[in-house]
Amino acid sequence: MADVPDIDRLTAQAAAELERAEDQQALDGFKSRWLGRKGELSLILRGLKDLAPEQRREIGVAANQAREKLQAAYDQRKGALEQNKAVAVDLDYTLPGRTVPRGGLHVLTQVTDEIVRIFYGMGFEVADGPEIETDYYNFTALNFPPDHPARDMQDTFFVEGDYLLRTHTSPVQIRVFEKRRPPVRILAPGRSYRNEAINARSYCMFHQVEGFYAAADVSFADLKGVLVGFAEQFFGAEAKLRFRPSFFPFTEPSTEVDISCLLCGGKGCRLCKYEGWLEILGAGMIDPEVFRAVNYDPERISGFAFGMGIERLAMMKYRIDDIRLFFENDLRFLAQF
Repeated sequence: MADVPDIDRLTAQAAAELERAEDQQALDGFKSRWLGRKGELSLILRGLKDLAPEQRREIGVAANQAREKLQAAYDQRKGALEQNKAVAVDLDYTLPGRTVPRGGLHVLTQVTDEIVRIFYGMGFEVADGPEIETDYYNFTALNFPPDHPARDMQDTFFVEGDYLLRTHTSPVQIRVFEKRRPPVRILAPGRSYRNEAINARSYCMFHQVEGFYAAADVSFADLKGVLVGFAEQFFGAEAKLRFRPSFFPFTEPSTEVDISCLLCGGKGCRLCKYEGWLEILGAGMIDPEVFRAVNYDPERISGFAFGMGIERLAMMKYRIDDIRLFFENDLRFLAQF
């Protein structure tokens, strides 16, 4: 009669051996010794025939349970070792960290923020308005009669009925005047749209900053002081401005302001049409008819308004010779800012 195997002792011995296994070679040795066809448990099961009948069932059940327990422990240990190996291969804690790529503000956003900061320092507040406007706010309230030839100066995208894509940010002026009483000092940056041919100097969509100030005893000298002060802060002391008489329906008198072309140093290039000067804004004293449209008394209230193209300012500041670069989303260009 064969000796009765001590299943519990063998199971504990196998578990201890498995715990010490630190690599695949040790695991293979464990599996061969305990779970293989010639392993300890297999030999016990094959030796059941030599046991007394009353012992066969008890030892057989215990041996199978031990086999299942050790197989599960083996699978768990193997998975843990494989995971640790993957971490060791893919993650080296001694390596320096990898820089996460970050985006940045578009150059036009940067320029807009700088413009806002400068005028904020002069006491201007920021306001905005809808890009889809009515004919009234975009033209009529700004002293554009229905048959006025000045409407032809701005090629307009009409949406439907009385609605259109605003051709300038000047409608914000009317909307603010309707809600507030003087003194009012506002800066209104935003997108504008005109049906223009796309070339190096112009685009069908552009960004504009409208500024206006209404109070008692505002003069043209105040307007000139604000614009010259802005140019010196934005472009630097080397910037030269010239004021030319002009016409706008919503200002009288009106002026256009040119800056000496910083791209060519005033010598002439394709951006300034080889004239050495580039127009950057239009301005003037607010027309009394605009004040009457918003129930301001033009006998007591005066004011000025100006509008400047942000793309033009950015082109001068950073010596960019083609406005289309702002809209092409070429990272080689945008990453420079």
